[in-house]
Amino acid sequence: MTSKTRKPFPGTIDVQGEPENDRPSLPRTIMYGLQHVLTMYGGIIAPPLIIGSAVGATPDQIGILIACCLFIGGLATILQSVGIPFFGSKLPLVQGVSFASVSTMTAIVAGGGSINEIFGAVLLASVFGFIITPFFAQIIRFFPPVVTGVVITSIGLTLMPVAGNWIMGGNAAADDYGSVAGIGLAAVTLLVVIVCSKVGKGTLSRLAVLVGLVVGTIVAIPMGIADFSNVLEGDIFALPVPFAFGWPEFHVASTVSMFIVVLVILTETAADILAVGEITGSKVNSKRIANGLRADMISSIVSPIFNSFTQSAFAQNVGLVAITGVRSRFVVTAGGCILLILGVLPIMGRVAGAIPMQVLGGAGIVLFGSVAASGIRTLSKVSYQDNMNLVIVATSLAFGMLPIVKPDIYSQFPNWFEVIFHSGISSAALMAIILNIVFNELHFGKKSRNKNAFAASPPRMVREDEIRALEEGDTFIGGKLYSKNGEEIPVQRIDETGDVTHSLHIPTVDRVRADTGNVRTGKNQ
Repeated sequence: MTSKTRKPFPGTIDVQGEPENDRPSLPRTIMYGLQHVLTMYGGIIAPPLIIGSAVGATPDQIGILIACCLFIGGLATILQSVGIPFFGSKLPLVQGVSFASVSTMTAIVAGGGSINEIFGAVLLASVFGFIITPFFAQIIRFFPPVVTGVVITSIGLTLMPVAGNWIMGGNAAADDYGSVAGIGLAAVTLLVVIVCSKVGKGTLSRLAVLVGLVVGTIVAIPMGIADFSNVLEGDIFALPVPFAFGWPEFHVASTVSMFIVVLVILTETAADILAVGEITGSKVNSKRIANGLRADMISSIVSPIFNSFTQSAFAQNVGLVAITGVRSRFVVTAGGCILLILGVLPIMGRVAGAIPMQVLGGAGIVLFGSVAASGIRTLSKVSYQDNMNLVIVATSLAFGMLPIVKPDIYSQFPNWFEVIFHSGISSAALMAIILNIVFNELHFGKKSRNKNAFAASPPRMVREDEIRALEEGDTFIGGKLYSKNGEEIPVQRIDETGDVTHSLHIPTVDRVRADTGNVRTGKNQ
């Protein structure tokens, strides 16, 4: 039995077994890369807009913050996707300013802090985050499908309020916030994306989101929603200047608060690496996660030097990979180069910035929904018979949605607690990890399966010789068996004579795994 040969999309050089190394033709690479930039542009410029306004920055100073965030985001994206020894996951992950840090940064300002104190907190907290990345790289064992499915699903669901805010215009103080015309514009954009995905072939279907953004923007011009009148105002070319706002200031309280945010960012980036690995079919092990997290943290260390903030992987671009099927990391590299250009050419940034938020929101429905759908697909691989997996999924997803449906639920808690659990992604991830450990890793007394009122089934059996062949730490991910070091273990079929006929990838893992998705039996058990 041989694995099916994956059919590459037109214009690519397919690398068998390494879909992230596909190489589209140069024109397609640029177009797909631009699509990534337009998808995340609203998200990457929102933090500098919010923080700049909070500290009382002038429009020119806010422009500097935006340009610097684009420039650093481009560098971080290139590092993450291309990779160098010990840095970069070499996966199609777009990096940008993390929105998780916005509430903490505004809290620093509200407490009398300056933008220089924010830069100092980001710098020092990121250094501490860089030091602890080896610990986070070991979490892959605790991310079986029952956990990764919850995390990926929660990523998509927690992004839905972002899409909703964009659809309504992005600015709640504006008179036209939530107007019928604006929501109609978002609907037109969504319709174009769906039609192109359905009737388009090849490049058109893969560029459905980009086409939707362009058509939506064109429609917005006569409606008076898109305004390009200010595009020619300001500098055309400008290089980011280090410490343009002065030297960073270091304070213990702000650094501790920001370090908590860094922990959240590490958790979310690890989840995004696992999510994009699941979507693309790429092999993800502890080494790859460690390299990705190091790239995340080194980018966050450099970021405040060039007047930017904490960096993390963008979940909405994970959705773009899922919806287009373009899994090449070099496409994302092209997007990083475009971000660099936007960072040194403010005029180009102003053009992209003229895309109405309503248009971005229309496309966001498909993008963010596709992330949630990918998570549901992962959860469909999990066995719910004779175990507690249904309780894990139900509790974790509900817990993750609490701060989304009720944002002020933790408002009376300490700031550090609110920072961590205000993120639906972090809440769901932490709950899923803890429950998976309690129900599927820890055993008390006899090693029997946990049973619950939600599922029941006859007992399952595994041959003793199969169990003896496994070692502690062996893990099934995506139907493949990996050692604790992340190396794939070939599975062999033996015929009736006792001869090995061939190796194969197991289409399902029911024969030799526990229902948890982890192989926990080993030589010493």
